[in-house]
Amino acid sequence: ELQERFDTGFDPARSLLPDAGGLRPPRGLFLVARVHGEPVGCAGLKLPPGAPAEIKRMWVAPAARGLGLGRRFLAELEELAAGEGRTVLRLDTNKALDAAIGLYRSCGFQEVPAFNDEPYAHHWFEKRIGHDA
Repeated sequence: ELQERFDTGFDPARSLLPDAGGLRPPRGLFLVARVHGEPVGCAGLKLPPGAPAEIKRMWVAPAARGLGLGRRFLAELEELAAGEGRTVLRLDTNKALDAAIGLYRSCGFQEVPAFNDEPYAHHWFEKRIGHDA
């Protein structure tokens, strides 16, 4: 899907991939949403020591869009990050993903300067969470 939506195409080898260990406890986690037993969405959370929590690889299948799964992923990941004592949650996204950008803004994320070198990112967002929010 990203190959079709991104104006430059998408080559996973060029993307900054989180290492698999970074998305497993205690350094992170990976959630999968299912409808009738079938996977229809996913989202990862990185919890690097001494750094903001970061959402990675959030995706909802086209057939499941509009069901509120993206909003539920964001709420769950925010709660989990705050539970780990994090005060900032951040993410990056591509300019072609208009619905995602709108979702992030509607959930309280603010656009910030780039915080990584992800070649497919055009927008970077942060949100204050937990007791500091």
